[in-house]
Amino acid sequence: MAPLEQLPAALHRRNWLILGTLLVISLPFGNRPITAGILAGGLVAIAGFAWLQRSLKRLLAEAGQEARKSYQFGYLVRLLCLGSILAILIAIVKIHPAGLVLGLSVVIINLLWLAFQRALQ
Repeated sequence: MAPLEQLPAALHRRNWLILGTLLVISLPFGNRPITAGILAGGLVAIAGFAWLQRSLKRLLAEAGQEARKSYQFGYLVRLLCLGSILAILIAIVKIHPAGLVLGLSVVIINLLWLAFQRALQ
């Protein structure tokens, strides 16, 4: 398999590695609400990223106007679902906002890591 074809799998594995690292770093501080926020945010971010990846694969596999409309509708559904989950986590579950933001940054950290890695090659 070419390196470009391995990229999605590598990103997926590194998302979990980054989330695990953030959780391990937060544990010694003994602040359970922040650790729970990191976990919740990381799971939401990884799930959203996986959902986006699956949608893009389907869009690229199918050609035509119908595939584009299906992707756009799926984009709105994904946005509403993720927004609803975040609203529930903040308003009802009362997840710590700082932990949630840090957890949601897992994918961003991963993409920055990839950009630096590629820039140094």
